[in-house]
Amino acid sequence: MGAQKVMVYAADPDGKWLYRVGGISGIVLGIAYIVIIALYIPIGAPPSGTEAQLAYLAEHTAVWWAILGLSVLTDFLFVPVALALYLALRGINRDVMLVATAFVGLFVVLDLALTWTNYAALITLSGDYAAATDDAQRALFVAAANYPSTVLASNLLFVYNSLTLAVGILMTGLMMRKGIFDRSTAYTGLATGILGIVAVAGSFLPGPLDMTIIIASILTTVWVLLAGYRLYRLGQQ
Repeated sequence: MGAQKVMVYAADPDGKWLYRVGGISGIVLGIAYIVIIALYIPIGAPPSGTEAQLAYLAEHTAVWWAILGLSVLTDFLFVPVALALYLALRGINRDVMLVATAFVGLFVVLDLALTWTNYAALITLSGDYAAATDDAQRALFVAAANYPSTVLASNLLFVYNSLTLAVGILMTGLMMRKGIFDRSTAYTGLATGILGIVAVAGSFLPGPLDMTIIIASILTTVWVLLAGYRLYRLGQQ
């Protein structure tokens, strides 16, 4: 009669400093997301159309520079979080965690290179547009803003900056179910990843997706806070 063997995975004691850094980064990241949401809600989403976007951004320039700065910060904070999660969960399945970490890293690179670079260009051009003294000058700035506006409106960019992170969180959540993280963190990660993938798939179909995107964003915030707290606790043990 054989006894069932249960494997318990423990945190790597040599990585406590990385757990602490990753934990603090996750908590700061989650707080930054909450501040971004608080800044975003009163002004609403940018309108469609390049000229309308420039006028909107010119009216809310300070808020959008704050959103952009915080968003860039959150992208950088994902790096220590992803590395700490890899270290904590690699004992369960190293290959899966390598892929999950690579997806999060790809999200960081694409978000910095495409999303926030183009938003910075639009915000800068919106100031020039607002300062223009005649229609010819305004038309020039609208023409210059067409490219970043088109990139930001593309479904492909949404795939880049949503699917990569969603897959990374989903795979990490799967590993969390078997490791040193509690069920609430693991299943929040699973729900976040699944909703993110649903939102990306739905972007190619007719119909509103706003609620799915909003819920996925809220779950991402909750997940990074939970993961950050748990990582910090691991670093204290």
